[in-house]
Amino acid sequence: MFKHQVCVVGGCGHVGLPLAITFADRGLKTVIYDINEKAIARVARGEMPFLERGAAPRLKKTLNNKKLLVSDNPRVISDSEHVVIIIGTPIDEFLNPRIQDIHRTLKELQKYLKPGQTIILRSTIYPGTTRLVKNLVKNKNIKVAFAPERVAQGYAMEELKSLPQIVSGVDQASATSAEKLFKKIAKDVIVLSPEEAELAKLMTNAWRYIQFAVANQFFTIAEGRGLDFYKIFHAVKHKYPRTADFPSPGFAAGPCLFKDTMQIAAFAENSFFLGHAAMLINEGLPNFIIKQLKENYDLSQKTVGILGMAFKGDSDDRRDSLSYKLKKALEVEAQAVLCTDVYIREAGFDALKTVLKKSDILILGAPHKEYRNLKFRQGSRVVDIWNFYGQGANL
Repeated sequence: MFKHQVCVVGGCGHVGLPLAITFADRGLKTVIYDINEKAIARVARGEMPFLERGAAPRLKKTLNNKKLLVSDNPRVISDSEHVVIIIGTPIDEFLNPRIQDIHRTLKELQKYLKPGQTIILRSTIYPGTTRLVKNLVKNKNIKVAFAPERVAQGYAMEELKSLPQIVSGVDQASATSAEKLFKKIAKDVIVLSPEEAELAKLMTNAWRYIQFAVANQFFTIAEGRGLDFYKIFHAVKHKYPRTADFPSPGFAAGPCLFKDTMQIAAFAENSFFLGHAAMLINEGLPNFIIKQLKENYDLSQKTVGILGMAFKGDSDDRRDSLSYKLKKALEVEAQAVLCTDVYIREAGFDALKTVLKKSDILILGAPHKEYRNLKFRQGSRVVDIWNFYGQGANL
């Protein structure tokens, strides 16, 4: 009945492209549908539009053997047995989930859907969205499932195959269809109800966000009292198994953790107090850094440089990066603010050597590996909340 086994809608992005490549690499006839012309052109040439370890050679391989196709024609959706939709539920200015994106996408795709297909929602969604999609789909002979993405950005090619995959469906046929598909790439598949799967994904990200908040809270307590947090951190963790999962402090950001924590808060009718507390701690870290610096410097007379504007180290993704929040706050306090990143090219950024030369104070925003062996100008202060250089935060 179908020309393709899988169509990944929105398949040129961070979530969709590694998944499409993995399906194709396992021998499934896979097509990517996207509307981003620049990304389509790059992917069709065998070029990754973002950093993803191990993806480039497999992209070229699957394009060459015709297991993977790239298209800007939505009609490829009609030719596909499984339609994986990469669209989540972002939060609005009131920190509530925005469901309108789902309605708009389904309205646009409706005319390309056929009986016998399985729609699989892939991005993080608000609990109840999978059943909502089933109600929005006019053709009742279409199966609807949810299989959340669970990988760490940058490591998808490895983790898609090694991590357990959660799947769910609005009925048994839908769940079974998704389960069979993902067993092609995952060693272990766990079947839940849609609401259980939706909440499992949100809880996973909220759990990480809260863990980072605990570390950041301890960090601000110690450093705010003039103590070296990382000496304490070493003592707490050294050969002590019960603190093995105690994470390091740092900017807890990106397109998922904060957003998904707030989605649980909305689902819990704003009674998720741990989530709100985590948000205040993590989002407040840039201001804490500035507060500590102001105790020792007249920032109005200082040039401050930020090394790394991505939301995490060794990434080219700037979405919801706290380095930008730090930059905005510093622009109110400092004489000048300079920004640089080895992976992100953006108007207003300076070359790394310029930032190193002109900055009185340097703040490590993202611990990229390329910054490991930098030579800093004598007299400049290097703030390292990550302890990337092993000398403490130096606040």
